[in-house]
Amino acid sequence: MSISTLKPRLSFWQLWNMSFGFFGIQFGFTLQNTNTSRIFSTLGADIGSLSILWLAAPLTGMLVQPIIGYLSDNTWHEFWGRRRPFFFAGAILAAISMFLLPNASVLWLAVIFLWMMDSAINISMEPFRAFVGDKLASEQHTAGFAMQTFLIGCGGVIAGLLPTILTDYLGVSNVPVNGAIPDTVRYAFYIGGSVFAAAVTWTVFSSTEIPPADLEKFKQERKNNQGFVKALVEILSGFAKMPKTMVQLALVQFFTWVAFFAMWVYTTPSVAALVFHTADAQSAGYQEGGNWVGIMFSVYGGVSALAAFLLPVLARITSRKLVHMLCLLIGGVSLASMFLITSKMMMLLPMVGVGIAWASVLTMPYAILAGALPANKMGYYMGLFNFFVVIPQIIAGVVLGPLVKNFFSNQSVYALVIGGVCMIVAGVLCLIVNDDADVVSTV
Repeated sequence: MSISTLKPRLSFWQLWNMSFGFFGIQFGFTLQNTNTSRIFSTLGADIGSLSILWLAAPLTGMLVQPIIGYLSDNTWHEFWGRRRPFFFAGAILAAISMFLLPNASVLWLAVIFLWMMDSAINISMEPFRAFVGDKLASEQHTAGFAMQTFLIGCGGVIAGLLPTILTDYLGVSNVPVNGAIPDTVRYAFYIGGSVFAAAVTWTVFSSTEIPPADLEKFKQERKNNQGFVKALVEILSGFAKMPKTMVQLALVQFFTWVAFFAMWVYTTPSVAALVFHTADAQSAGYQEGGNWVGIMFSVYGGVSALAAFLLPVLARITSRKLVHMLCLLIGGVSLASMFLITSKMMMLLPMVGVGIAWASVLTMPYAILAGALPANKMGYYMGLFNFFVVIPQIIAGVVLGPLVKNFFSNQSVYALVIGGVCMIVAGVLCLIVNDDADVVSTV
């Protein structure tokens, strides 16, 4: 009898409780993704340096997630369990960072606060992926990741709309005064930090964890694994031991995350230029464009929340990799099409396709991967898998800025076109992925 068959089937509300923390995590990420370029530009960053300044996000992910994954694999506490200590600590640190970032008075300070915020979010987020593998039998993996995707989408919708709600309905100023960050952004981050901490705390105290099958053996192995050098060697050696499916998915992830990085960095200046006809970050038009990008991103978050429960059904009818391929193709064409749009309302249409892709990106690769990983190293390999999320973003951060500045005359929309093409390539590469579920279904 396999370990997975011994895990009880969880109810809808149990899946909800164990995933609810992701609502808060995505609240934080959406505020970061929709407002970081706006904050940097308001504090004086030029279009050519935006992608470099954004490197804090992927670099912290690359450094933090494998370490946290390794540490959480080797943690057990009778009350806190294995993953939940990291959920909680990361949430507190992230909330503090979210109060600090929009109060930065100079660009370099904003970059430091972004490093702090992204590191904290990654501490809280990384164990959530392994949490699904820990608690759910293999037949519930897709449902578990779909629930996370649904709550991610819900968090993204509200966070994306928040600056506009504050401006249009509560009368909060959306204009930078003396070069400072607008009040709308500051208050949105205060709310976001509070929601982040509250949502993750809900999961921490409403969910339990399954102890190691042989607790005494686990304690002995944990004792043997102590030591920084030993831990570092084991973390780095994992690259040579990656399952074949993980290597195949890594190629898909590479091109996928170039696309999303390009979208997060360059949508605000692109919309400001194409729709509001300004490149001046101190202008009311640019800040209005920043609010509209929040609405756009809330659309793709909302679509992803709706698609989250449809994708597993389609995957059962066809296959997970086929569904992922189609979603990425739709998302790539949609992202590239923004080049042709100058209407504010029409800018919402590509976000529908991006939302379909986003739902699949948050569900299918992890569902496929979870079935190919050893249970005792689930957290570590999920953290290692994050390398193939952050490395493409680092490369994009180094390359896209000079391309936009030197080859596209500071027209940032071309970065979105490049991102769309990369997402289409990622979709095609899904054809090389082997999914163990496909093999089982044919037996």
